[in-house]
Order: sequence, then C-alpha cells, then structure tokens
Amino acid sequence: MTHNARIALVTGAGSGIGKAASLALADAGFTVVLAGRRPQPLAQVANEIESRNQSALAVATDVASPQSTRALFERVRGEFGRLDVLFNNAGIGARPVPLEELTAAEWQSVIDINLTGAFLCTQEAIRLMKSQEPRGGRIINNGSISSMTPRLNSAAYTASKHGILGLTKATALEGRRHDIACGQIDIGNAATALATHVAQGTLQADGSTAAEPTIDLEHVAAAIRYMASLPLDANVLTMTVMATKMPFVGRG
Repeated sequence: MTHNARIALVTGAGSGIGKAASLALADAGFTVVLAGRRPQPLAQVANEIESRNQSALAVATDVASPQSTRALFERVRGEFGRLDVLFNNAGIGARPVPLEELTAAEWQSVIDINLTGAFLCTQEAIRLMKSQEPRGGRIINNGSISSMTPRLNSAAYTASKHGILGLTKATALEGRRHDIACGQIDIGNAATALATHVAQGTLQADGSTAAEPTIDLEHVAAAIRYMASLPLDANVLTMTVMATKMPFVGRG
C-alpha cells in the first residue's frame, strides 16, 4: 500500500456505479478502499485495480450495521491514518409495488441501507477527517434523480433518496468548520445491470410502459472523479448526470 497516497472509500463498490467509480478514482491516483456486503465481487474489483499497478483494499461491510461500519473505518484509520474521499454509494430498491402494498420490513430495509448506511459512514468519516493531519476531506453522496422526482411504485427508494439530499446539505453545512466538503451526484439512467429494465421498458407516470435512453457508466465515473479531485475550497453541491432524452424534464 502507498501510505502517502490520497485515500478514497467507496461503498457498494463491487458492481455498477460503485465499481466504475472505484476504477476511476484509482486511475486518478487514489488508493481505494472497497466496501460492500459480498466479498467476492470486491476481491475482483481489487484485483482489477491492482492489475493496473494501483492500490486497493477490499473490506466486506454491511453499512446498515453500526458495528460493521465502525470496523470498516477503524481498518481505514489503522491502514492509512486518514481518509480523503468517501463515496456513499451503497443502495438497494424494493419491490415495485404501490405504496400501500409495501411491507414495513421492505420499507425499513431500504431506509437502513440507503439512508442510515450513508449517515453511519458520514458520521465515521467526519470523525476521522476532522482529526487527521492535514485535516478535512470530501464526502460524495449518490443521490439519484429520485432525490428530486419519484417513479411510480418506488416510495421507499424515493423517500430514502430525498433523505440523502437533506443529509448532503446538513453535512455540507456542518462540515465547513472542519474543512469537510460534501456534495451529491444525481444519476439518471446509467447503464448498469440493475437498470436493464429501463432500456427494455419501464413504467411511466401515466401508467404506460416505454423504453428509455441510458448513458454509459464512464460518464458517471468521470463526474465522480471530477468531484473527488477538486481542492477542498471548491465543491459541487449537486450535479445531475443523465441521459439527455430520458423523460425527466417536463411532464414525463
């Protein structure tokens, strides 16, 4: 491990946006700590980063667990002594059913991972960033367009992502005094395995089904790399990266 390198931590790093962001941050010179629930995908991403002569550390973590999250950040502190960038990316959805059919357990699971998980990681990151030398750092939250506008049958996911927007603003405000910047990236229709239904045909606001345009993950990864590489006196508070022709702006 390169101990004088900048250190970035990515949650949900084993696939999709998390994997793409991890590779982009490694290419930008960061040593990347890869966190996620499944060890095997994390190990594969770590191997891919190391095959490029860059450094990575995979740590199996359940961000919804305070104990697991604390152990992750203790590992970061022990290995590197600091953290420069946290990308709160881990997230799940629930069954696409009307709000009244969603179970309390399904609701809670989405809130626990998407919102509470980001809160727990942010809390630990602030504790480390305000105490390290030089102090400060950057937190980037994966908000999603659902932090502003819902899709049908996605109440839990929408509520969790609206919560992320509030967490982003609260963190940006409270982080100022500690030289901690916080921003949010809102991604619309990135081409990931979880979003294949979007390109094939997904439910629209009027109840019809339509295929929607998507964008390559490389554009999302480039945006995250840009946000992460700014000096701490500059911040992207919110950035929306979306497929140009997706039905978002306007009335569907």
